Amino acid sequence: MTYCVALKLNAGLVLLSDTRTNAGLDNISTYRKMFFFEEPGERVIALMTAGSLSVTQTTISRLQEAIESPESTEKTSIMKAQTMLGVVEIIGDTLARTRREIAMQCADLKQSQSSASIIVAGQREGGDMRLFLIYPEGNHIEATEDTPYLQIGEHKYGKPILDRVVTPATSLEDAQKAALLSMDSTMKSNLSVGMPLDLAVIETDACRVSAKRRIMKGDPQFSAMSVAWSEALREAFVEMPL
Repeated sequence: MTYCVALKLNAGLVLLSDTRTNAGLDNISTYRKMFFFEEPGERVIALMTAGSLSVTQTTISRLQEAIESPESTEKTSIMKAQTMLGVVEIIGDTLARTRREIAMQCADLKQSQSSASIIVAGQREGGDMRLFLIYPEGNHIEATEDTPYLQIGEHKYGKPILDRVVTPATSLEDAQKAALLSMDSTMKSNLSVGMPLDLAVIETDACRVSAKRRIMKGDPQFSAMSVAWSEALREAFVEMPL
């Protein structure tokens, strides 16, 4: 299991993912789930993955191979696509094809075991900043002003705080706090989601990653935030009238 969340704001994008991969109680590993493809000033593309590790790793590798191919075109390379929609269509096609091929190679593989989804966020020079979620079948949805965030993986525990506090006008600083508290709530309720965490910020029209941070277990800033949030919730609960 995993948890990734992306927030699309007027000021930019905030992205957060855990790194835990659970293939059983005795097989818990750490794998990066956030990836960047960047030509500073021209375009920035961020991907976050959830689901079958073999499907997502192969998909990322195929996207990289297409970028490096001397025969790459705007129809095959996400670094040459003319729009973010074109980028998403390339990724969706690659994900769906990879999933089908791996499922065919492993006839006894359950459909759920080959399932994978990808959040795609970014901006191309001259275009709008956009945020998409690609489903295992390759189709996608896009974040809107009414719902300015997307989640994949174990999303139910971290959703309430996002619904309550995040709007397009939310600042990047407050959005980072909301994303981190969303992750904290998820980790407290599901042990298959865990540290380290990867946090990134992409400012509007920057066309580059503005900030990146890896949060390790015991990080004092994250720990203090978690404690303060728990105490604030308890105080609010006690003071609330019946």
